[in-house]
Formats: sequence, structure tokens, C-alpha cells
Amino acid sequence: MCRTLAAFPTTCLERAKEFKTRLGIFLHKSELGSGTGSVGKFEWDSKHSKEGNFSEDVLGWRESFDLLLSSKNGVAAFHAFLKTEFSEENLEFWLACEEFKKLRSATKLASRAHRIFEEFICSEAPKEVNIDHETRELTRTNLQTPTAMCFDVAQGKTRTLMEKDSYPRFLKSPAYRDLAAQAAAASASPSEPSHT
Repeated sequence: MCRTLAAFPTTCLERAKEFKTRLGIFLHKSELGSGTGSVGKFEWDSKHSKEGNFSEDVLGWRESFDLLLSSKNGVAAFHAFLKTEFSEENLEFWLACEEFKKLRSATKLASRAHRIFEEFICSEAPKEVNIDHETRELTRTNLQTPTAMCFDVAQGKTRTLMEKDSYPRFLKSPAYRDLAAQAAAASASPSEPSHT
């Protein structure tokens, strides 16, 4: 391998393969009924085990963007995909806004609002999201008296961008298609009886 390529921590292809492997391993553990915890960062949330299994969750992601965003594993998978496209800032901003809305302290609200603005909204931000000038200026104005809703317009535009652009590509990605095929096969096969 040439020295230039060796300097990179991982390539996009390697990250995509790792994503596919981790989710595949996680799916396999879920099928085996293992409740031992996590594989990498894809930890199964216990509240989902009552509602259904991982296979149903994976298949639900293609039904709507809202279902994907409401799933802890869906968000992790979508984030991994966005990293391969170098556009994870959109989801990270959306998630930061969701957490921001939960704050109740006016002091924390103000300081977090400015951090979010500096990280995602202002021109030349380290993780600048793709929003128009008017939305950027409206958000800047909203920061003068921050409320839980000061990022709503920017968050809505970013969400729409992800739903119309990145989400369809995620559903067409080989990693998701393979995962969905495995999930469909797992949900179609009958469960083995337990041996006691």
C-alpha cells in the first residue's frame, strides 16, 4: 500500500464494510436470542425487545424516515452511512437540536444554543450544514433570546434535505439492502423451539 493511503485511519470502503459486518453480526446475535448487550456501538435498546425484534426494526426503516429516526439502531446505521458520504453533519445537527429541545435551564439553553450555532450554523463552522442565507440569519436572530424552538426552521430544512436526498440513497445502499434481505429472511423463517 502506498504511504499516502497508509496515513488514512480507514477508507470509505473499509468503513462501509465494517458497518455491514457490525450490523450483520448484531442481526445474527439477535436471531440467536442473545440478550448479552452490545456489538460495537449498535446496542439493542431493551424497550424494543418488547415491541419486536431487530429484523422488524430494520425492515421498518424503509417504511418511513420517521421510523428510521425513531430507532436507536436506525439512527446509528444511518449515521454510519452518512459518514461514508461525508455528510454526517446533517444528522448530527438534527440530533443536537433534539437534545437541545429537552433542556429546561435558561442558562444551559443559551450556552448550548451558541455552541450548536458555532458548530453547525455559522459560516465556516466545523460541521456546517447546508442551509440558505435567510435561514442562517433567522437562526442568528433567534439566538438573541434563545428558546427551545430557536433552531426549528434550520432543523426542519436539514431534516427535509436528509429525507429527500440521503435517506433514499441509504435505502439503495448495498449495506442496507443486504441487511434488509437478511432481516426479511430471518423474519420469514420459523423460530426454533426452545430446548429445556
